[in-house]
Amino acid sequence: MLAHIAHAHGSPSSTLVLPAEQLPSSEEALSRALTDGVAWLADHGLAAVTKIALVSISEHPLFDLDYRFVQVIPGDPVRFDFRGSCGHSVLSSVVVASRLGWVPRLAPGHRTRVRVLNTEDHVVCEVDECVRDRTTFTAHFLNHPAVPLRELLPFGEPTTDLPYEDGLIRVSAVSVGNPYLFLSGHDLGVDTPEELFAAGEPLFRTMSAIRRSAARQYGYPVGGAFPKVAAVLPDGEDGLAVRAVSVPSWHPTIALTGAVCLGAARRIRGTIPFHLAGGETRRTAPLRIRTAGGCTTAAAAVTGHDRDSELSWVSVPEKAVSFTGTVSIDSIEPHVLKEDSCLLSI
Repeated sequence: MLAHIAHAHGSPSSTLVLPAEQLPSSEEALSRALTDGVAWLADHGLAAVTKIALVSISEHPLFDLDYRFVQVIPGDPVRFDFRGSCGHSVLSSVVVASRLGWVPRLAPGHRTRVRVLNTEDHVVCEVDECVRDRTTFTAHFLNHPAVPLRELLPFGEPTTDLPYEDGLIRVSAVSVGNPYLFLSGHDLGVDTPEELFAAGEPLFRTMSAIRRSAARQYGYPVGGAFPKVAAVLPDGEDGLAVRAVSVPSWHPTIALTGAVCLGAARRIRGTIPFHLAGGETRRTAPLRIRTAGGCTTAAAAVTGHDRDSELSWVSVPEKAVSFTGTVSIDSIEPHVLKEDSCLLSI
């Protein structure tokens, strides 16, 4: 089977993009097939690829592509999480789909409409720039019709005292794109962005324990990838410093869905991001998000800040994707095609 690899800058992993129609649809059968594919990647020096996108031309008249995300959970045996999505992998899939001729050749101003089957999200990937094998997008996560803000709060409140193995911690659970837990860095014993970015294994273990407790609340597998968790601190006007946990380590920046979720959470009165980003002092400015690996912004369109207010969309600009190469994965005689030297540098 021909497969393609693309890398969204700032993501902890490249994405392996596979044609959905050539794979089984049931999770059990798909897991067996993907186990063989992941083993092949490991045998060819590509074990760091832990994101898989299954893509097809959409049969829905309002969309160009259908997309299904699979998160690889490293271990022995390897496992897969089918519950959430990955915005970086959505953009990687659009780059590959253009090369396959499934959507028009990407150019500034071109928009590709993606239906995310895992989460029923609608994502419009708007091209800002194309240079050789690098494409820069603005990702628009759309809600049509608009969604009441109360529906974005899985625990029903802007903040919740969540029990975990070391006691109670105040969290804001918000779900846009993916379910996220946002924690105040102050509650974790760190008070500046520099302390947050430098924090090591103790903070990682604490945040991972909090994530596991929340997974139980959601009814998700404790050893899976969802919900996600991130610590936030104030960072100047309209800004937050953020440190997020990925699978199985710190995220080098923040997931695209994390930026989307944080942009929405900042607009919901009472959440931790709303409070730390200045409350209602700046009603319309995009949120500036700083991580140890760089900065991004998220702009959210809401009618107000109360639970009955509505969210229409969240947009995140300047997300770059580089096409890496093509591989042929064959259970009998696998081989790497002409871009193998590039692939081995992922």
